[in-house]
Amino acid sequence: MKRLGTILASFGIAACINAQTATNTIDVNTSKLGASIQPTMYGIFFEDINFAADGGLYAELIKNRSFEFPDHYMGWKVFGNIKLMNDGPFDKNPHYVRIGYSGHREKRSGLENEGFFGIGYKNGEEYRFSVWARVPDGKEASVRVSLCDPHSMDESQQFAEQTLKVNSKEWKKYELVLKANKTVERGTLRIMHSGGGYIDLEHVSLFPKDTWKGHENGMRKDLAQALYDMKPGVFRFPGGCIVEGTDLESRYQWKNSVGPVENRPLNENRWNYTFAHRLYPDYFQSYGLGFYEYFLLSEEIGAEPLPVLNVGLSCEYQNGSERSDKHVAVKDLQPYIDDVIDLIEFANGDPAKNKWAKLRADMGHPAPFNLKFVAIGNEQWGEIYPENLKPFVEQVRKKYPDIKLIGSSGPNSEGKDFDYLWPEMRKLKVDLVDEHFYRNEQWFLSQGSRYDNYDRKGTKVFAGEYACHGKGKKWNHFEAALYEAAFMTGLERNADVVEMATYAPLFAHVDGWQWRPDLIWYDNLRSFKTCSYYVQQMYAKNKGTNVLKLTMDDKPVSGQQGQNGLFASAVFDKESNEVIIKIANTGSEAQSVTFNLKGLKSKNTYKGTQTSYSADNMDGDNSLDNPEKYVPKTSELTVNGNTMNVSIPAKTFMMYKIAKN
Repeated sequence: MKRLGTILASFGIAACINAQTATNTIDVNTSKLGASIQPTMYGIFFEDINFAADGGLYAELIKNRSFEFPDHYMGWKVFGNIKLMNDGPFDKNPHYVRIGYSGHREKRSGLENEGFFGIGYKNGEEYRFSVWARVPDGKEASVRVSLCDPHSMDESQQFAEQTLKVNSKEWKKYELVLKANKTVERGTLRIMHSGGGYIDLEHVSLFPKDTWKGHENGMRKDLAQALYDMKPGVFRFPGGCIVEGTDLESRYQWKNSVGPVENRPLNENRWNYTFAHRLYPDYFQSYGLGFYEYFLLSEEIGAEPLPVLNVGLSCEYQNGSERSDKHVAVKDLQPYIDDVIDLIEFANGDPAKNKWAKLRADMGHPAPFNLKFVAIGNEQWGEIYPENLKPFVEQVRKKYPDIKLIGSSGPNSEGKDFDYLWPEMRKLKVDLVDEHFYRNEQWFLSQGSRYDNYDRKGTKVFAGEYACHGKGKKWNHFEAALYEAAFMTGLERNADVVEMATYAPLFAHVDGWQWRPDLIWYDNLRSFKTCSYYVQQMYAKNKGTNVLKLTMDDKPVSGQQGQNGLFASAVFDKESNEVIIKIANTGSEAQSVTFNLKGLKSKNTYKGTQTSYSADNMDGDNSLDNPEKYVPKTSELTVNGNTMNVSIPAKTFMMYKIAKN
């Protein structure tokens, strides 16, 4: 705690951090509504890092299901009479396997998939196995499909199995449903030849039947439910750095991610090798979770979709920010601009008039997705970025004037590139600028007033990627979440400037992460929401409709000199008729606070709730074994008159909701 006091003093945040006897008087004007708060104010950002898609949110359990990894058998153990073929029915995924009789009754032919860090099976759950198959000679052949526990001490490794018979020379899709009779964290899927001659297998797939909303090509239910429970207003996807790619060939290309899932080509995931100290050479993108699925998920969780597209630049960290063959020249940008235009048609167009809109309809969604926002570029900087961005803005504005365009201020929260790009974005008249900041405790505690002096006119702010990275403890812990909560009071107070904010990254597999902290963690069977998740949820579910003026001595409560480490904001919700106050005590002592609630009547009694979020260990967080160790606690609240006296414990985030009768 002494270290925290040093940090606060160094920034002039709380000169009287230990002045516990003094009462902090905060004035809240509940009768005059301020700036409108956008429905998109708090949302989520998805990037396929940390095995967030394949092996995470995307419920497919088979790794390398179409044998298209550079090492075609990666993820598989093959044995017996088996051969890799490359003239399959799907032109973008031509590889498949041919399995035949082993040549001896006591020998076996087949293959076994390890999944993503194993395959998780739950006792009593059903799993849908599917495969495209044929018999080249037209004579019936069969395979035995088994759910296995290779580490079992039972008599048999298999604990569920069925036989699949194939008798057609034509490629057809076959399905089986297998029911697990035990829970296994690191299982496998085994396929063995069991009769007849050769049999060809392509696109071997296994999903739990119980996916989010029951979709066959669906999402893992617990992870999608966690997104829904946040009540996000905006959903940014698919990245992030994967939009750029290590090179342009490996950038995310949305057109490869739509259409029949069997014919979506494999893409390299830049996060398999970016960090040599966290190397995962088997990390690729199947595109099974593609843009159609992203749009559909946005709709189902109630969030505005916000796709990010490439601006003709590969990752500048890895390729520099000077003109070179690593980037696309302005004169050659038209295919990239067409990608943006065609995406808008895919999302919003008339299926009778546009082929991309027709594809959306053919995939199951004739109605438009009502796309309103498009981001062009991710963490770009230097002159090369606005030069490339300009023709995108011109052409999209001309054809779709109602689409809001989002540019970038680069990878840093301040400095030369940041200061250069903001004026350039205003010149181009983009609607929002995406700011990113992964910073330490000192930065977050010093930024409570960050947006107070931003220009209130024109281009708005999208805080598109941010998280508090503890100095010397770059992992999820409560203290970091508390400082994020404190910082977010400044976002809320400045809702006339900040229209979107999304924490990052979103997901991480405990056995496959490259980056932390992250919002939601999981293994093959379980998941948990971090303290940062609960902070985001408290804001997203209680964002209100209008800002209310909240001050201490006529100053915003933003950790300023003499404010005792307090950060606070207030909003009004027209729908619930509630005043909502959020206040974080970042100091090491409890603080007495008197709220003067202008606009409430002195003789009335008001009902409401108070929610407290704290932890007994500042370095602690939730875990797979204790997923609700630190969760917000809500109780009833009664306010007599127009004054509310409270004591806010040290290191605590509080929220008060008062029904304005």
